[in-house]
This record gives sequence, C-alpha cells and structure tokens, in this order.
Amino acid sequence: MKLDSLAPVKGSISKKKRIGRGHGSGLGKTSGRGHKGAGQRSGNKKRAWFEGGQMPLARRLPRRGFTNIFKEKYQIVNLGDIINLKDGSVIDPVFLKDSGLIRSSLKPVKILGNGSIEKKIKISASVFSIAAREKIEKAGGEIIIL
Repeated sequence: MKLDSLAPVKGSISKKKRIGRGHGSGLGKTSGRGHKGAGQRSGNKKRAWFEGGQMPLARRLPRRGFTNIFKEKYQIVNLGDIINLKDGSVIDPVFLKDSGLIRSSLKPVKILGNGSIEKKIKISASVFSIAAREKIEKAGGEIIIL
C-alpha cells in the first residue's frame, strides 16, 4: 500500500454546497433562505428555544402546584450523630451548634431515630420522630420539647 493509493471510504465525503450560483444549482437566487424575514438577512441569530414568534412552550404549559410560605424547615439531627456524647449530658440547640451538627441554634431542630443510643441523656429540641422518642426513652433518657 502506498500513500497515493489511499482514498476515503465511498460516501464519506460529499461535495461542498455552492450557494447562490444560479437557479440550476437548486440553491440560487435566495440561496436556500426563503423570501423576506429575519432568517433571510445576514447576521441573523436565533436562540435555540426561539419558536418563530409563536407562544413559547414554557408559556403554553400550565403552572402546577404552589409553595407554602409558612412551611417550617427543620434542621435534622440523627441519634447516630449524638452517640459520642457523655452520659447525663444535656443536649440543646446551642450545644448542637457548638458541636457542628446544625447551622443555627435559633432555627427549629428535629431529632430523627437513625442510629442507636444506649446512653442516658437529656435532649431538648423542637420536634422528635416517633422512633427517636422511643429509643431515647428506652435508654432512660429524657425529652424536652422547646
């Protein structure tokens, strides 16, 4: 095989479109751009989501649902995160903030029952899940709802 015998695969290369070279070429006169309008002018750029002036899809579709602005957003702490604390210690939002488990001691805290606890501790929080409440009371701990 020699370099002069190399050829591209048949059908992989097509001829360049010669635009505006007479009506016999199929792309003469308006060069395949049609008559009048922005698409025929030079320098025209359409955004990918432009739909030719018809009402856009995002505005045709109905809006669904609503956002409840009064919804309480809780900071979540799992029992598994509280395992490393001493027996009889009191855990409150300020303590949780200092230990890095929550971001703010002023926002409501919810204790979830993910993990196990064998230590007797006092926990104060805004809300407790049923599983967390059972595990804390079973270990002999105390719950204080803020």
